[in-house]
Amino acid sequence: MLYNSSRLSQPLQCLVRSHSKSLNRRHTGFSLIELVVGMLVISIAIVMMTSMFFPQADRSVESLHRMRSAELAHSVMNEIWGKRYDQQTNPNGGVPACNTGTPLVPCSSTLGPDGEGRDNYNDVDDYNGLNINSLMFNSSQTYAAIYINFGLSVEVKYVNATTQAAKLISVNVTTPSGEVIKYQAVRSNY
Repeated sequence: MLYNSSRLSQPLQCLVRSHSKSLNRRHTGFSLIELVVGMLVISIAIVMMTSMFFPQADRSVESLHRMRSAELAHSVMNEIWGKRYDQQTNPNGGVPACNTGTPLVPCSSTLGPDGEGRDNYNDVDDYNGLNINSLMFNSSQTYAAIYINFGLSVEVKYVNATTQAAKLISVNVTTPSGEVIKYQAVRSNY
């Protein structure tokens, strides 16, 4: 139906004009192309988030595991480093160290505890064979109780078995994710 605006009254003319403007506004909106482009942009953003941001959580856990492994290895290594070189070495230092001086005192041929308990380890090679289920120094707790799901193994061997002048200390820590991190130090006979 067509309205002749000349015959309508003034208030009715305003109503017709506002109604025709609202009809024009209803026809404005998003076209199909705009909707497809918008969905494409959102899908690219979601892919970027899932590939870049979400894996960061896994990486932060690995960093935490590595930090805890270094903490464990550092505590064990510090304890070992504070002990004398060999059972035959003078506990107060000085001469003669094993395999040196007169009379010649040989170094230990077997590496491992010399019959003493965990709190009485007194030389470097006593720690050979220490593991995650061993008691911590001066404690009734094991390493496994504190470092849950971690692994620990300590190996002490001579760098050169004929001269026995240095021992290689290897502390291997296995993280809960299965990564084995090896920490090593060489202790000389002095």
